[in-house]
Amino acid sequence: MSETMDRLAGAATLEEVQRIVRTTARSSLVAHGATLVLLDGDLCYYADEDSMSPLWKGQRFPAVNCISGWAMLNRRTVAIRDIRFDSRIPQEAYRPTFVRSLLMAPILRPEPLGAIGCYWAVPHTATPAETETLESLAHAAGEALERFPEGLPARGFIN
Repeated sequence: MSETMDRLAGAATLEEVQRIVRTTARSSLVAHGATLVLLDGDLCYYADEDSMSPLWKGQRFPAVNCISGWAMLNRRTVAIRDIRFDSRIPQEAYRPTFVRSLLMAPILRPEPLGAIGCYWAVPHTATPAETETLESLAHAAGEALERFPEGLPARGFIN
């Protein structure tokens, strides 16, 4: 993870930060997909993804209606073994995708800035090591993203 931290610290563009975050999240957790979500007012903007099939890149969802927003609002990481049985998941958005399990860590600086999500195509129980890895990446991503405020969406969160 220290190599990733160095790469994030040296990233010259917002796009480079996004690429490092999405590819590191997916490969480190051996996930079928990973996404970088940025808070845009009261919306979650799915800014980038590295996935076995397209998910939500470029789309915006109300923060109060999506799991990345839940992680930001509650200021904590959430792991869901099977999304089909969790009331926090908007089933209509997930049904057409491969996603069955997820781990979502908020990016807090100290207020919510975004979240990083990893997805699996099968029921998967996130391990403590996976959770710690994603939370460490979220912390480093927050530091890196703040170097490019002109490229970040509007901040603010409706509580």
